[in-house]
Amino acid sequence: MNYVSMIGRLTKTPDIKQTTSGKNVCTFTLAVDRRYKGADGKTTADFFSVQAWEKLAELCARYLDKGSKVFISGELRNRSYEAKDGSKRTVTEIIANEVEFLSPKTEPATPPVEEWQQVEDSDLPF
Repeated sequence: MNYVSMIGRLTKTPDIKQTTSGKNVCTFTLAVDRRYKGADGKTTADFFSVQAWEKLAELCARYLDKGSKVFISGELRNRSYEAKDGSKRTVTEIIANEVEFLSPKTEPATPPVEEWQQVEDSDLPF
């Protein structure tokens, strides 16, 4: 059985793209703290590449941002490819089946200027 689950924080804003067949894929890197501190007393983190597909990809791209805390469950996948220099590379990724948002997406304190409406002084009720 291939199953992985973890809690971590996004290292940067998720990237969403569309495949040539029209499917959405969202990719991001998850930093997960190790259970124990290193010999120097500092917490160490591991970094995992994550992919979410279709509707889950849209939700991740819309609601997650750098620093967002998430719970991920899914499966590990290995894939190989040939780099431009001809060397063979192997990548291990997590294909997310479930992403639970553990921290809310932060909203700007004030709306962008283009959302403001112009109001004439004569329209004010006071």
